[in-house]
Amino acid sequence: MSAFPAIPAAFERPRTGGIDILFVAGEHSGDQHAAKVIQDLLKHRPDLRVAAFGGPRMQAAGAQLLFDMTGFSAVGIVEVLSAYPFYRRLFARMTAWSLRWKPKLVVLVDYPGLNLRLANELRLAGLSRAGGGDTSVIQYVSPQLWAWKPKRRFTMARDLDAVGTIFPFEPEVYADTKLDARFVGHPFTEADHVQALSYDVDGPVLLLPGSRPKPVRKIFPALIEAFARFRRDHPKRRALVLHTGGEVHAELYRLCAEYGEEAKGIDLRPVSDGPVAGCAALVSSGTMSLTVALAGIPGAVVYRANPLTWIVGRRLIAGRVDHLGIANILLKRPAWPEYLQSACEPQALAHRLSACVDDGEARQQAEADARELMSLLSAKAGSTPAEWMASFLSR
Repeated sequence: MSAFPAIPAAFERPRTGGIDILFVAGEHSGDQHAAKVIQDLLKHRPDLRVAAFGGPRMQAAGAQLLFDMTGFSAVGIVEVLSAYPFYRRLFARMTAWSLRWKPKLVVLVDYPGLNLRLANELRLAGLSRAGGGDTSVIQYVSPQLWAWKPKRRFTMARDLDAVGTIFPFEPEVYADTKLDARFVGHPFTEADHVQALSYDVDGPVLLLPGSRPKPVRKIFPALIEAFARFRRDHPKRRALVLHTGGEVHAELYRLCAEYGEEAKGIDLRPVSDGPVAGCAALVSSGTMSLTVALAGIPGAVVYRANPLTWIVGRRLIAGRVDHLGIANILLKRPAWPEYLQSACEPQALAHRLSACVDDGEARQQAEADARELMSLLSAKAGSTPAEWMASFLSR
């Protein structure tokens, strides 16, 4: 499979002849969050015409999928530069479709690298309200401005009508702008998210290297070797690798085959297969790390990137945050130890797995940290994401 799929010369016309809401989500987590909102919207307004540049979950929820954006998203300086020609073509055709069909509302879900550029383009083209048009353009899931690029709040205020945040402290970040920012609740506090992952003392070790092919290539080899070393002292233990399918599954399968005997005891499973329980986890620093933390599963956060990406990224966030894992940032302490870049090496990770499995205190502390996290994220929101989005349709 090629790294990037072919982009059609023109995206599909709206099947209903017009469009009420266009969702744009470039990652699996955004696809998941948006799908839940689409379900809620259509439950109360089945007449709504919804289209999406997103993924299969949004399509299953009832949106017309114009292009599958998941599975090939790029992060990091080097990775984004290498993908630039693809994203330039994709961006141009997304903009053209939006201008042709003029949705009443555009919902940009997370993925600020592309989405905020799209907001600027829709303003310059005169489609959005910020540019004198009739289309409301809003951002759901605020960029982590408290970690890096805080000045983006001013261009966001220029290009967007509103932003819905998933952390209760985030609206304050926009206090010195005219942008309407409000907390609409964190999706991980809902029952379906809480139940998706759980702790089981006899369950497998969870190896979660991420949902993008390039990070998987960087991170998964260290996880394979770490589990192989851990298994020498725990021969009956198995490992489970959750994946989002497609190219990520192909990459995981290739690496397991390449490592041969060292990958013994590792099973691959699609996240779509349902709830999972585990005894410990090694998880990349993305969205899944918070899911693991909320499930009370002890483990560690891992991360590896291109050396240039790592150096530049560390300099950009220096002095703003002390941790990479979102749970650690929220708790303001390394509740889940972080093994980053050169520290992400098999011996240290194997030692951490042994501590999680053999030490009852690690489990108890993970449970206590999970309760604290849930309390932080369960602050009452003024409205649900669906209610907040629907309010823009009547403006």
